[in-house]
Amino acid sequence: MQDQLSDGHTTADPVSEPPSETGVDAPRRRGRRQRRTDWRLGGTAVRSWNGSLLVVALLSLGAAIFAGSLVQLLWTNPWAPLASTVVLWVGMLVPVAVAFRRGRPAGLLRFRAADLVYALALGLGLRLLDGWVTDAASRPFPTADPTPSWLLTEALPAGLIGPAVEEFFFRTVILVAVYSLLRRPAGRLAAAVAAVLVSTATFILIHVVDGSLPVAESISVGAVGLVCATLVILTGRIWGAVLVHVVYNATMLLLLAAGGVISGGQ
Repeated sequence: MQDQLSDGHTTADPVSEPPSETGVDAPRRRGRRQRRTDWRLGGTAVRSWNGSLLVVALLSLGAAIFAGSLVQLLWTNPWAPLASTVVLWVGMLVPVAVAFRRGRPAGLLRFRAADLVYALALGLGLRLLDGWVTDAASRPFPTADPTPSWLLTEALPAGLIGPAVEEFFFRTVILVAVYSLLRRPAGRLAAAVAAVLVSTATFILIHVVDGSLPVAESISVGAVGLVCATLVILTGRIWGAVLVHVVYNATMLLLLAAGGVISGGQ
């Protein structure tokens, strides 16, 4: 952790002024400090991601959950579940927009090839964990009808849009704001642990809020949240977490599609 959170900026050496006409050296001026390259070390941009941003995020999320529930309750239409999900996404994206309008934490949006390796290794590992905790081997093979409608209303939202929206809300806004709020008073390590736990807890909450998620699956969801949050804290980047979430969801969608093709061919 110390290596990961080591200071990445340096301060230029002081530059001396030439002697004055009186023979007394002029005061030494400090050189301009280089810009920080890692939000975990602080900085002007990340400092604005504070308690007020957390309040905005939680209020927006709560309002979106309530509005989405009303959509499903009052609109008896096959498109109601998707519309409810879109309402929830909007509630998550509003704080994201507010946060990045305040400032862009240094290095958070940086992408590295290693993020692809993390995505494949961790995403597949999490899917195997899900299969184990849910005892998938004892259940019928999952199936879905891979029609264009299914691709549009199920696969695309769950496999690409949902993971991106959720990661930017939980692993940028929530995680970075909690870390920024606690870094100075509690220290980097305590702030990192708190940020990971708060981000993971709220991530689980959004999936169990309607009471329909079984305990075994809530363990899998918690594992996804914990791994993605830890990855962001250790690397300082968001794209690895986004891709881990995409791989985790996409593997389930591929299994569903494969099951549908196999059952349809019998």
